[in-house]
Amino acid sequence: MKWLIILMACAAAAAPETTQKKSQMANQKLETATLAAGCFWGVEEFYRKMPGVIETRVGFTGGKLANPTYDRVTDGDTGHAESIEIKYDPAKVTFEKLLDQFFKFHDPTTLNRQGNDEGTHYRSAIFFHNEEQRRMAEKFKDKVSRSKAWKAPIVTEITPAKRFYPAEEYHQKYLQKNPGGYDNHFVRKISFD
Repeated sequence: MKWLIILMACAAAAAPETTQKKSQMANQKLETATLAAGCFWGVEEFYRKMPGVIETRVGFTGGKLANPTYDRVTDGDTGHAESIEIKYDPAKVTFEKLLDQFFKFHDPTTLNRQGNDEGTHYRSAIFFHNEEQRRMAEKFKDKVSRSKAWKAPIVTEITPAKRFYPAEEYHQKYLQKNPGGYDNHFVRKISFD
């Protein structure tokens, strides 16, 4: 019996973080945000660390091709954007806070481009899941514009969320698997108030 208890304790301690997060997801009301801000590796790494974010996955949305691959999306003819799907606990982080950081860690004034990455699949976009998210996204985008924190016009599109297609497994948690890998995202010290 003693060995059984020790074995069970070891198994519980070895449970991966994702199992713990899935357990959290089952016990709380989570919301989904879907954003595009250039190469999804850095976007995911940023949000993955944010308190209140329970799960992230990178993929493609906003286009016309079903089940796209990374290679097809980067060809530029699918209409999809490299995106991140965020499951978050609204009691711990608000949609507005996700948007505040979104508008600070990428350049929302460059059409179809982030740093060295160029093409429609690198566009700035908020894919809203309900009317409240649409309203909040429009209001926040307007706030960012009026603040003049960014000197050029904001080109972020706000559009209804379509089906999200997860990217291939090697893209998921890419910067965790490849520390020091490519990432052109950073938080600017700007305010929208």
